[in-house]
Amino acid sequence: MSTDILNDLAARLARIEQALDLLVRQRTVKEWYSTAEVARLLGKAEFTVREWCRLGRVKAEKKKCGRGVAGEWIVSHEELTRVRNEGLLPEPNPYRHVR
Repeated sequence: MSTDILNDLAARLARIEQALDLLVRQRTVKEWYSTAEVARLLGKAEFTVREWCRLGRVKAEKKKCGRGVAGEWIVSHEELTRVRNEGLLPEPNPYRHVR
């Protein structure tokens, strides 16, 4: 085989390996996801996912982190699956106490 063919095959193999690595990382099931991971998986901005958590549109928990007392939101795999299949929880009614 010529050097050009071997170089082409090596480049193609490298691209295939990169694609496989990306697919494996995308399909890895985790117990909990950060808002950045959820945003990437759903094709949304991280700010949007944090707002959904804050507003109760997505069931999430706060996890302590090294950045102060507030913590960061984490979303379970089950909730991520629910959001994908059923969508967001209903918006809270801001006018429910108004007479």
